[in-house]
Amino acid sequence: MGGFLSRRTGYFDPQRDLADLTGKVVIITGANTGIGYHTVKFLARKGAKVYLGARNEVKAKAAIAQLEQEGLGSGSVEWLYVNMSDPRWAKEAAEDFLQKESRLDILINNAAVLSGPYEITRDGLNLTMVVNHFSPFVFIRTLLPLMIETSKELNSDVRIVTLGSCAHDMGRATDSTVKFGGVEDFNQEFAKDFYPDWSRYCVTKLACTLFARELQNKLDDSKIPIFSIPIHPGEVNTFADRVKWSFLMKIVMGIFFMRPEAGSFNSCFAAASPLVKKNPAKYKRAYLTPIGSIGALGKNAQRDDLSLDLWDATERISEEAKIEIPSL
Repeated sequence: MGGFLSRRTGYFDPQRDLADLTGKVVIITGANTGIGYHTVKFLARKGAKVYLGARNEVKAKAAIAQLEQEGLGSGSVEWLYVNMSDPRWAKEAAEDFLQKESRLDILINNAAVLSGPYEITRDGLNLTMVVNHFSPFVFIRTLLPLMIETSKELNSDVRIVTLGSCAHDMGRATDSTVKFGGVEDFNQEFAKDFYPDWSRYCVTKLACTLFARELQNKLDDSKIPIFSIPIHPGEVNTFADRVKWSFLMKIVMGIFFMRPEAGSFNSCFAAASPLVKKNPAKYKRAYLTPIGSIGALGKNAQRDDLSLDLWDATERISEEAKIEIPSL
């Protein structure tokens, strides 16, 4: 059984409903397992050259071997070393890609961490926020000039997809006092909360959603024809073995949550559905829920002041860490 929620995906067929991606180049981070793995599979089967972003070479190559065994159609998959635990490594990964390719059509920011001990990195930042927001910010910004060049081509269709979560409107992410003005705001531990890991995760997913929407604002202001789309993949059984009470969670997720393959469908829609290009007014600044539906944003995710503060603070903190980011 794939969980009763899988019925939401019954009408969507990636092979039938996605655009032909022959000649297109794609990056998907955190893609050796789960949602990312299946997104790689479906986009490659539409003809794309897909870079599977992962930090572990053995696991990445094992995933590629499995994908090839399942069948990639006319597409291909290559490994790209991507480690989001340090923004410098994220930047190096982007620069490595820039040495390999002369175009980038689709970038899916899929990598994320849910649970783990509260840890401060060498830059003085909460590790969960680094993996889920800071490093993707640096990674995307480093690749953006190439995506802008790609978008200038005739009939281009360039998209950046950020996997958010319904968690952006849960827990501490709903606090009216939430801020993203400086390091202390990013480093809230929430140690007294019942489940501090979840509290921190919710705030990082709010940051993801705010970033994706602010990026769209800035692209539109500069008349750059690129989509930046935040999505919720749905309730997907991906983290059960990485959270508290994992045995219980495996049972609950197995019954009620979608399998990762179905969980990849909304990523695929956002990345390659022809409907998005045909209806830019509908999908720009939209938050997509499964599958391709316009979802309701949480109150804080709609705050322009918060998205601007997040953007400016992330740039400032990156500059203080001497991490150079191309201007936009």
